[in-house]
Amino acid sequence: MKEIKLFINGEFVNSSSNKTYLTQNSGTGEDIAKVHLPSSKDIDNAVEAADKAFYSEAWRGCDQNKRSELLLAISEKILERKKDFIDWEIKDSGSTVRKAKADIHNTASYFKVMSKVTKSFQFERKDENASRPGFSENFRLYSPVGVCAQIIPWNFPLVMAGWKIGPVLASGCTTVLKSAQETPITANLLAEVIKDVGIPAGVVNIITGGAAEGEQLISHAKVKKIAFTGSTEVGRKIMSKAAGTLKKLSLELGGKSANIVLNDADLDIAVDGALYAFLYHSGQACDSGTRLLVQEKIYDSFIAKFVKRISEIKVSTLEDANAGMGPVINKNQFDRIMGYIEKTKKEGAKVLYGATQIKDGNFSKGNYIQPTAFEITPDNTIWHEEIFGPVVGITKFKTEDEAIRLANNSIYGLAAAIWSTDEAKAKRLAFQLEAGTIWINEYHLLNPGMPFGGFKQSGIGREMGEEGMLAYLEVKHLWRSDCNKREQKQWFDAIF
Repeated sequence: MKEIKLFINGEFVNSSSNKTYLTQNSGTGEDIAKVHLPSSKDIDNAVEAADKAFYSEAWRGCDQNKRSELLLAISEKILERKKDFIDWEIKDSGSTVRKAKADIHNTASYFKVMSKVTKSFQFERKDENASRPGFSENFRLYSPVGVCAQIIPWNFPLVMAGWKIGPVLASGCTTVLKSAQETPITANLLAEVIKDVGIPAGVVNIITGGAAEGEQLISHAKVKKIAFTGSTEVGRKIMSKAAGTLKKLSLELGGKSANIVLNDADLDIAVDGALYAFLYHSGQACDSGTRLLVQEKIYDSFIAKFVKRISEIKVSTLEDANAGMGPVINKNQFDRIMGYIEKTKKEGAKVLYGATQIKDGNFSKGNYIQPTAFEITPDNTIWHEEIFGPVVGITKFKTEDEAIRLANNSIYGLAAAIWSTDEAKAKRLAFQLEAGTIWINEYHLLNPGMPFGGFKQSGIGREMGEEGMLAYLEVKHLWRSDCNKREQKQWFDAIF
């Protein structure tokens, strides 16, 4: 069994309270890790270490070129240890083999991209329009915010840790990152990498825990910025807590993303894309396409292909390298998803496929649910509420205007997709969708050089891309006078 200690000030340490708990493999239910839960003292120590490191010469002396080198070294070290990361990501988060391999590749790729962004970023920018020869030169200076508190979810533990820590190192901030209590292992492996490549002690601290630990962390007086990925409900609470001291916020929250299939779509691609959109990682992705809108003319033929293809999805145990879908994370999440399925049945929605537990043979010890599809309307609960499981609601529409109205009928706005062979039409519709990421004839793929985040109650701010970097920087206006004789400064005479 693996032991997960706290990573504070560059060292792996036991909880000062000696409090530990066990985590389980979601596919088998077996215990896989003994995890140290931080005490209040440990959390204070982690923040103090981050604060001390922020002002230290060891970190202040790392210019952007050196920070770029460190980011690249992290990327390379992750790839060197990819087998270790893959094995534990499968056990820890219930990832299929293929999903775990993609996560490790994507995390390494993100650190590599952040290395390039860091090296080329202009931390000092002269504004030629604002400047005037003989009067002033005007610059924008970008400085790191300071100590950050970062909280990540359980569904993509390594990827989310990378998304949070990458811009911290790029900008020159420091952080205390709290991994999810359910999935602390690969973030801890990342701490080993951070230590190995020579990041100064205290720059990155990694602990784990639940709501109580997270609340203490974000409330600490020395924390200047909070970055959180998780549910909208928790995001609202964090926003309220942050208001007291006006901490900077980045919130990547829930989603109920619309996936629109137009009459002129390539059906073979659109059907497989629609399945990928809501079944990837057993539906446990914030941007999942869980509201599938299909135009009237192709609806029947689409559903026929959809039901055939969903029946071919291989749900299997985690050690199966060919599994297309595995278990959900734990019994609590399983019960939540099954509760939504039963409620949707009671509301009278038609079951197109699935809607039952898988519990025979090798599945008896895990939390397995059949891929599930309903025909729904905006009157159904699952139209509006995020399930975070392998469940999609399908709705027929007539016109493109109706599709846009239906798609935007949500408190969320994280992502959306349009399937069409008419690129101009798809782009025109994309401008009308209230969502932070919109795919045309694609789903789930993200580019680390481009921003990710949501409209409405799907969050505040963006991660990745230059926008993600700017979220960790304060901008200063530097005015350098270019008129340096007393008689030139007539405005001084206002007080004489």
